[in-house]
Amino acid sequence: MISSPQQEAVDAAITSRRSVRAFTDKPVERADIEKILEVAARAPSGTNIQPWKAYVLTGAAKDRLSQAILAAYRDPERNREHTEEYAYYPRQWTSPFIERRRKLGWDLYGLLGITRENKAGMAAQHGRNFVFFDAPVGFIFTIDRILEQGSWLDYGMFLQNVMVAARGRGLDTCPQAAFTQYHRIISEHLGIPANETVVCGMALGWADPGKIENSLVTEREPVSGFVRFVE
Repeated sequence: MISSPQQEAVDAAITSRRSVRAFTDKPVERADIEKILEVAARAPSGTNIQPWKAYVLTGAAKDRLSQAILAAYRDPERNREHTEEYAYYPRQWTSPFIERRRKLGWDLYGLLGITRENKAGMAAQHGRNFVFFDAPVGFIFTIDRILEQGSWLDYGMFLQNVMVAARGRGLDTCPQAAFTQYHRIISEHLGIPANETVVCGMALGWADPGKIENSLVTEREPVSGFVRFVE
């Protein structure tokens, strides 16, 4: 099969997408943010209901939310008061998922020099989620509570579009389920109405090439490992 420039551009945007965990402070133009979201909104959704809603945070507003969440995260007693509204991960881990999860964690911590015994180091690294890994732009995505699983599937396609459209502009992202635990703090700071559920957060900005954590490249199963052709 002969590739075309269009195919190569699309493939490159998809395959170069990764979860970046350190950003520079270089700003992202508002016009670029709006265009990324406009492109992403072409994602398919059942009967075109378009279940996504985004809150875009920059500057002082982003910092205020980050500090409010970190204050709860760093206080064990307060932290216990905050729980997720929905289960992102399985309640019981089985193979091969638990092995993949562990490998990612230890690969990242290994790059950062964080040992298994260094619980404080692990906690500090996890806490960097809540400053959007120093990205200049943070997203909080929500969905109406009335919507069901099908709309969550549609939402995933929208989120992927955001990340791929960002790559097409040389930007990087990190999707962050970690924010869901602090949905009450987020809702208070952003004025999110009661009918909306926090789906996730996402960092957007320019990757810092000097940070070791950004050298992490996660593995993927080959097609033969998850596909069966039926003829």
